[in-house]
Amino acid sequence: MKKIIIAVDGFSSCGKSTMAKALARSVGYLYFDSGAMYRAVALFCLENGLVQGETIAVEELREKMPQIRITFEADPETKNSITFLNGKNVESEIRSLRVSRIVSQVAALDFVRTDMIAQQREMGKAKGIVMDGRDIGTTVFPDAEMKVFVTASAEVRAQRRYDELTARGDNPNFQEILENVLQRDHIDQTREVSPLRKADDAILLDNSNMTREEQQEWLCEKFKEITAE
Repeated sequence: MKKIIIAVDGFSSCGKSTMAKALARSVGYLYFDSGAMYRAVALFCLENGLVQGETIAVEELREKMPQIRITFEADPETKNSITFLNGKNVESEIRSLRVSRIVSQVAALDFVRTDMIAQQREMGKAKGIVMDGRDIGTTVFPDAEMKVFVTASAEVRAQRRYDELTARGDNPNFQEILENVLQRDHIDQTREVSPLRKADDAILLDNSNMTREEQQEWLCEKFKEITAE
């Protein structure tokens, strides 16, 4: 069976990473979380004094970009990818709300995207990968053989994020999360560089009312159809 690139794009908190990881495991592909890369850059900004309030020190970040090295390693038990920032495991830190508040601003910077896209394309040279993000099917891999665009209502996405943070032991505020989701949607769709949009040849998946099992069945069926062609 031929190896392909699977690009999964969509809005924040749609469960893209969860479904992409599950799909990669089921078909024996490597999984890469492009969003984690931007989150790692955002964390770098927070840890290096490049954030004042919710404003990024753009020129300082531009100068420090060569210092940022993001890699992935597979968890020996779950087989999921773990994000490393300059050799340090930051998988937990990058999922925090403080990172969520600024990640869309970081991802909107052209020099950050240029750097991340170059790294992502290198990861996909051998194919046989699943990558999720905002512009994988439109900018990073426009020739990907399978493209999926995921959406769900803002309220459903905020509830999922709320449940995720609660399960981690945090004490989140639902309204604050909902406002963050809406803000990120606006920034992602209106940024000048690689705005979030559905690729013309992408398959639309609205998972507002779908279980994970239903999503997985749907994705695997689409994968079989495409790789059998």
